[in-house]
Amino acid sequence: MSFKSFALAAVASLVLTSPALAESKIMIKDAYARVASKAAKAGAAFLEIHNMGDTDDRLISVSTDIAVKNELHTHKDIGDGVMKMLHVEEGFVIPAGGSHVLARGGDHVMFMGLNTPLDHGDEVKAVLVFEQAGEIEVTIPVDLERKAMHGGHGEHDKDAHSDHDHH
Repeated sequence: MSFKSFALAAVASLVLTSPALAESKIMIKDAYARVASKAAKAGAAFLEIHNMGDTDDRLISVSTDIAVKNELHTHKDIGDGVMKMLHVEEGFVIPAGGSHVLARGGDHVMFMGLNTPLDHGDEVKAVLVFEQAGEIEVTIPVDLERKAMHGGHGEHDKDAHSDHDHH
């Protein structure tokens, strides 16, 4: 193989591996999952997604083996103090050089139709799917003791994830 062919092959391999390099631009922090009770048929996960890249990305789906359905959800105030949980089909934008927090009372990952109980200290293996970064595997610890933070995200300590209307 000539030097020129070798150099072209090396450049081609760098181009082919660029999606893997994009994964490293997404960082997941402070992930945890919870259920309202041991008998709950639904649960949720919360985490911080940081995008160290220079282009926006979007979390478009999540998959696990623990539930029949895994969806991206948010809460919307529909008036009269009623919060409704909604599936966000388009996913969540993770801005370039910024972050997006999935927190109680706001955007979150929803596990519906749990096929196993989640106990404090368990771990949930999940695959987060991003438009640009592709699939990122994460291990999410189950934390049933963490209290909701009250802050700028409209979070509250209500965890009735067994239905989709919060009163």
